[in-house]
Amino acid sequence: MNHNTSCSPLARRALVTLVASGLAAASLAACSGSGGGDGSTSPSAAAPATSGATLAIGVATDEPGISVKEGSSYSGFDIDTAKYVAGKLGVGESNIVWKPVAKADRESALASGEVDLVVQSYSITDARKQKVDFAGPYFEAKQDLLIRRNDETISSPETLDGKTLCSVKGTTSAAFVKQRYAGKITLREVPSLSECVRSLAAGDVDAVTDDDLILAGFAATPEYKGVLRVLGKGFSDETYGIGVKKGDSAMVGKVNSALKEYISSGAWKKSLNETVAPSGYSVPAAPTVG
Repeated sequence: MNHNTSCSPLARRALVTLVASGLAAASLAACSGSGGGDGSTSPSAAAPATSGATLAIGVATDEPGISVKEGSSYSGFDIDTAKYVAGKLGVGESNIVWKPVAKADRESALASGEVDLVVQSYSITDARKQKVDFAGPYFEAKQDLLIRRNDETISSPETLDGKTLCSVKGTTSAAFVKQRYAGKITLREVPSLSECVRSLAAGDVDAVTDDDLILAGFAATPEYKGVLRVLGKGFSDETYGIGVKKGDSAMVGKVNSALKEYISSGAWKKSLNETVAPSGYSVPAAPTVG
């Protein structure tokens, strides 16, 4: 990671906001040292970096096709999205600080300043908007079920009566099940979706619930292809936004502008075609940002 070593940590973080506000030029003169990343022609490419400022982005590490960490590298649709937005904020790829954040900790990570943005299949809800602001949306998914390929007993959430369903703690998927099917479905909440999927393949739970986009990624991996399948009967809408610290309307505006260009430029569709469509998932139309 190429950090500007001549500024204090507080000053470096302040530059992110200045860059996003278009006021970086004068402020950058106060810090010596070179930084910034190089542009690329990938779906995540955006404007060349204009400074050595860093941007801390909260992401997932175990969502195939969406956000996966392999070694020290991150890849997937959410990662492409984060890189594109960062570039439009003047922060190159080499100056992005990737921060793995548990789904239950996303609001606190933004509030504390641990991260500047959260790009993590983060569904926009009224309850979450009390704690954080959202830019977007940049994708619309459906909550669905992942089951064992030969299981014909499960055809909807209603057929899970008396069965064990696994979901991730702190997600809208888990909250929906607890609200709608309390007392009927045994819900097991765990820290990560990969843990749920392993339990399903091992026969320890009967189904997994999350967004269809994410479940399709797991079903398409070599480990689970032909073993697990997405039911394909979405039962709730999940609209993804980029999490921003509450009250930072300037950042929301800048991120929204970046997302609009991300979609209109074709980079959004190109990323999805490369990261998600190979699983057989049918890419939906782009949402309207803002």
